[in-house]
Amino acid sequence: MSSASRSLSDSPRVDHESAASSVAAGQAETLLPDPSPRLMDAFRVAATRMDGLAFVNPALVVEAVGFAPWRGHWLGVLVTPWFMNLILAPRDAAVWSSLVPGEKRSYEFPAGAYDFIGAQDDVAGEYQMCSLFSPLLQFDDQETARLVAELAREALFDVANAEKPDLPSANLSPATEPAAADAGPLEKLEARLDAPQSKRDFLRARFAGDTHGTRR
Repeated sequence: MSSASRSLSDSPRVDHESAASSVAAGQAETLLPDPSPRLMDAFRVAATRMDGLAFVNPALVVEAVGFAPWRGHWLGVLVTPWFMNLILAPRDAAVWSSLVPGEKRSYEFPAGAYDFIGAQDDVAGEYQMCSLFSPLLQFDDQETARLVAELAREALFDVANAEKPDLPSANLSPATEPAAADAGPLEKLEARLDAPQSKRDFLRARFAGDTHGTRR
């Protein structure tokens, strides 16, 4: 073997796989964990102070529903005995933009633009919220509230729920009875709430009486 060959073989090799793993590990270190446990801890403490108030539904408990990554953030729904809010919390610190508590910011979803307001808690940390329902006195049980939360989060990503301009229309076809169909989960949910609601209605916060983040 020539001296040139020996020098090449003896030189340190670049382990591209190890380098990529190191980069991935470094990126993972900057990601923040699911905020669900912190949010539930914070609002369970708040719930003990609000027990017995007229706007608190005793059939409900604090529950974080459907938290998953979205555009570098955590997005989910927080259910409490007195409100149901969409929640955004930081996941990738590099893409999170803080809000002063009470300040608003609009986010674009397939279903449209929704306003979130900034919030801060010693236990839950920093987050942003958009009101869906407040109070929740029309919910009979936790199962119903959880189902509404799941449907509301799902509806954010359905372009069919985006608001469309009301245009005049004419129906030139003779009136016919709609075909019978088995009730799906949304229809069953509407019946349980005893008020016709669509997924779009959930996101428009039809029952919400406050301004803690709203559909624009």
